[in-house]
Order: sequence, then C-alpha cells, then structure tokens
Amino acid sequence: MIRKPLRPLARIFSARTAGENPDLIEHANRRERIEMQHERILRKTQRRLFMMGGIFVISFGVIGLRMTALAVSEPIEPKARATAAQILASRADILDRNGRVLATNIDTHSLYAHPRQLIDPEGTARQLAEIFPDINVEKMAARLSGPQEFLWLKPAISPEEKQAVHDIGEPGLLFGPREMRLYPNGQLAGHILGGTTFGAQGVHSAEVIGMAGVEKAFDTFLRDPRFDGQPLQLSIDLTVQSALEEALYGGMRLMNAKGASAVLMDAYSGEVVSLSSLPDFDPNNRPRPLTQGDASDSALFNRAVQGVYELGSAFKAFTVAQAMDLGLVEPGSMVDTKGPLRWGKHKINDYRDYGAQMSVEKVLIKSSNIGTARLSLMIGAELQKDFLDRLGLLQATPIEVIEGPTGRPQYPSNWSDISTMTISYGHGISTSPVHLAAGYAAIVNGGTLVKPTLLKQPAPPRGARIISEKTSRDLRSMMRRVVTEGTAKMGDVPGYSVAGKTGTADKPSPQGGYYKDKVLATFASFFPSTDPRYVLIVTLDEPEDRTGPEPRRTAGATAVPVAAEIIRRVAPLLGIAPEIEPTLQNGLTLANN
Repeated sequence: MIRKPLRPLARIFSARTAGENPDLIEHANRRERIEMQHERILRKTQRRLFMMGGIFVISFGVIGLRMTALAVSEPIEPKARATAAQILASRADILDRNGRVLATNIDTHSLYAHPRQLIDPEGTARQLAEIFPDINVEKMAARLSGPQEFLWLKPAISPEEKQAVHDIGEPGLLFGPREMRLYPNGQLAGHILGGTTFGAQGVHSAEVIGMAGVEKAFDTFLRDPRFDGQPLQLSIDLTVQSALEEALYGGMRLMNAKGASAVLMDAYSGEVVSLSSLPDFDPNNRPRPLTQGDASDSALFNRAVQGVYELGSAFKAFTVAQAMDLGLVEPGSMVDTKGPLRWGKHKINDYRDYGAQMSVEKVLIKSSNIGTARLSLMIGAELQKDFLDRLGLLQATPIEVIEGPTGRPQYPSNWSDISTMTISYGHGISTSPVHLAAGYAAIVNGGTLVKPTLLKQPAPPRGARIISEKTSRDLRSMMRRVVTEGTAKMGDVPGYSVAGKTGTADKPSPQGGYYKDKVLATFASFFPSTDPRYVLIVTLDEPEDRTGPEPRRTAGATAVPVAAEIIRRVAPLLGIAPEIEPTLQNGLTLANN
C-alpha cells in the first residue's frame, strides 16, 4: 500500500479562498518530500563509498610498499634471515707487546646463489671453477641445477674474485657483506694465534669464532661487545719472533731435522717473548688436520706446547739444584761416578768413562748420568717428585693457548728408585719445551717460581720460592762452565755470556724400546749468565749434522749452535748490550766470553 503524504490543509484553504487549484500545492509538497529522501540516501551512499575507497587505498598502499621493499632488497635465505639478528660479527684485534697488529678484521664479501635465477647453470659452474680452482665443475653444476632456492658458494672472497664473478653476468650469483679475520704477518706466530673459522652465517653477516691458539682460548673476550673492541695484547715481540723463526728454520734445515721448536721466556715474569714450532702454517689458510699417520707430523701440531718428550740431560740441572738446596752437596763435593751403575736388572752408563769420582760441578759440566743418578738417590723419590711438582713439571702448562691442557707431562705412576734415577737425567719423564723453560727460569732467576704466559704483564707477581738465591747463583756459575768447558762449547756468543745445559734423548720406538739412530736434541740456555733476563729452549727432532766424516746427533753438535745463532740475533733486539772487555795493549777490544 502506498501511503499518501499529508495534505497541507492551511495552504489548501488559502488557495481555495484565492481561487487557485489546491491540487498543485499537494503535488509540490509530495515532490519536495521525495527530493529530501533522495538527498538523504545519496549522502549515505557517498559516505559508504568514501569509506570503502579509503580502505582500498590504505590496503593497496601497504602492499605496494612491501613489494617495493622486497624488490630493492637482496633475497635472503629464510633460515639465515631468522638468525641474522643474533650474529655478532665483530672481533677485537690481537696485538704484540709493542702494539703491532698480529690479527685484525677486513671487510670482504661472501658469494651465494639463487639457482632458479641462473640462466646457464653448467656454464656458470665452468666459469666459477676458473676463478676458484678448488671447485669441481661436475659437482658445482649439479648443485646449481638442483631444486634448492639458496646455495652458499664461498664464505669469503677477495675483491679480485668478486669482480671476476661479477663479470660472469649471471643474475643468480649474489654477494653479501662479510667481515673476515686477517693475519697480516702470514705464518709468523701462526701456532700462537691459531686461526679462526666462520660459525653462524647469514647473508649480511657471519660469526667469526676461534678454532686454535689464543684465538680459541680468548674467543669469548675477543667477541664480547661489552669490551667495546678492546684489543688483546700478547707478550710476543713481533720483531724478535721474526728473527727467532728465521734462525730456527735455517738451523732445522742445516741439521736435517724433521721438526724444531723454540721458546724464549722472560726469566722473571714468565712472559713468552717468542714461541715457534716447525713446520708451521699460515693461519690465513689453515691446513686440514691429518686423518692418518702420526699427528705430531702435522704442521698444526704445536711442538713447543703439545709435544711432550723425554728431554734428556737438560733435567740434570734440576737434580743438582735440589741436591745443593737441600744441603746434601756443594759444587765441590765429590760423587762416585764409577760405572756402570747397576740397580737390579738395570744398568746405567755414561757417554764416556769419567773416572771413579767427580765433583758435583763436573757431574753437571760433563753430563754424567751415573753421578746425577747417585745424587737423586741421596734426594729420594718422594722429595724429587715434590720438587718437580712445585716447578710445574708434573702438571699441564697454564699457558694461554687452547692446546695447553693437551701437553700434559707423562711420568710413572709407581715412582720407584730406578724411576728416581732415570728421571734425574731426563729419562722416564716427558714434558714440553714450555715446561722446561718455566722450570729453568725458576732455578736461575734467584729461585722463584714463574708462570708461563702469553699475555703482557704490567706488574708480574712474585712467585713462590723454589730454591735459595745462593743455590741459584751457584747453579748459574756451574752452567756457564757447561758452555765454556763442557758439552755446549758451540753455544758461546761473543758479548753475551750464555749458560745452559744440553740434553740428547733417544726417541722411543712405537714397537717398544728406543731408536738407535734417532734422537731429540735440546739446549736449555739463559743469558746473560750473571744476571739472567731470558731463558731460551731449542729442541730439534731427529737432527743429524752431516758435515763431518760421520753424522753427529748430540745436542752439543746440533741444538747448541742453532741456539747460539738465535741469541746472536735476538739479544740486541731485546735491548741487551754486549759486554766488552777493557782494551788490550795492542789496541784490540775483546768481547767477554
């Protein structure tokens, strides 16, 4: 039913009185009401249209902005993107004791691929193999042709390699920013630094983590942002390290040795100024570990820290020092050296027949096994073991490289009388060259214990007393005579009064017993002898001097001259001025021997 609008009666009555048609007024009123209704509907419709238009504009604006952001950004592997925010890419520098850089970071790029965007996967594989020789063309082509959406190709590449890859022109080969570790001195101090590798990786960053040496030992410190990039300062002197490594390498080649190590230590602070193990490696290109054979033959093996050896007669200094410090003997006390010394089924001989008796000083100078063994019997097994333990020779070295705990000394569980005698001259106990350096520092620096360290020490603490100052002073004098009169005559360096003790130990055979023609030659030295500032341990593995009619393998003929050459080179670098004797009548000036 259509409802009729109300008629405006007042206007109708007025129209009738005036003689007008009242129906026109009714039609006009109806039209006005219809127009008002249409206007309300139009306004309502317009509001709805504006609201819907606004929603569409905002929605398409958000979608457009997101699509623009995706178009201008580099594609990211979903997993890498999820972890990228957690990656700490920065790593602090490592410096030597004088502030020179041993390890730092450089900005480079990683290389990855989106296989689905590659135009020619096989051709790309061939061109990549030309840039990176380690890439296998067939395997790379298979990877690039596979179903993966993302592939890591190289974690870090050089600027030249990046340009070469860029010139390939493939849209599916992409680069990401990367920070990598750089060792600007190459192989120098390689075993100390160790090296790094990549941990968690994202397209825009990668985690650099230590894998050996001080890089691994101080990994937390070097990566922790709380330290704000504070560098790690080592006790190593880069110049001294270079000179020592060069001389040691030359000596190893000259003596036809398969390996060598050297430790140069501050006699009072225990700071390691230089440490080398040969063969060595470049931490910028760390080699793979050996999968078969003897691990000690690998360039990664740190002979100075990980290598535990029977160091032979170098241990005699400890026996003589303890016997004198206990008041059992004096340097001039006579000792029975008549041989052979029999103990049950065992027999101890000397390298030469030194007669029926010798003074304690001569026992050390001439390196008598029999005389040293008799001194050890006077000391006793319990006291000997306690003394070596207090020197740190029965514990893993605390030096700050991750390999330190692996160089744990080996000694008999049953410390019998025969063990006491053989250990007194360095057989039956195996320690590392770092152990030997710390032990020598303690007995020649006045008698106080030192802790070997690779960190620069602003004020090293005074260690516990091991022997008396008098015993230390007497021992220094006796070991000086080892160089001037005894087994280390080739170790004298004009201007620097070198002192020390040789050690030649037969190498044990894997089949049992010892080799007859393979030795480990060691020279444990210190200088200057009157006031020692540095201890130097040089060890050669299977040396053989072939310059004479018969090969010579003793430490006096092999390790000693190498150590002398090292001291000749590094002593001036360490700031030690040579001692000069007064001018003679003929006008010549002689260096003090």
